[in-house]
Amino acid sequence: MSKFKAQGFGNTFKNARKGLRIVLKSERNIRIHFVTAAFVLILGFILKFSALKISVLLLAIGLVVAAEMLNSAIEFSLDAIFHNRYSKMVGMAKDISAGAVMFVTIVAVIIGGLIFIPEILIRL
Repeated sequence: MSKFKAQGFGNTFKNARKGLRIVLKSERNIRIHFVTAAFVLILGFILKFSALKISVLLLAIGLVVAAEMLNSAIEFSLDAIFHNRYSKMVGMAKDISAGAVMFVTIVAVIIGGLIFIPEILIRL
């Protein structure tokens, strides 16, 4: 058995929290996503959104944050393997993972627009 499987269930959560702290400290974009997410959820509660609408927003937020974290993990991994040396293939991999974040973010913005715009227009 490897040392990673022997670490126990509690350490799994400890390592996950550590990873979240690392990405929040090192990546500006994920902090922007978290601030935006907080704003969106607060506005959703102010507008008294249904549990279904809040759930859809949480799912969209979760996908964006997860994509950003995976993007960061890919970038850190490739930088470590290639010792920050330029490689066209590494650049392509990083661009593709960044593109995935952008795609998920655009979809999340569209979902937010579909949920928020009608609610705001009703209140005007």
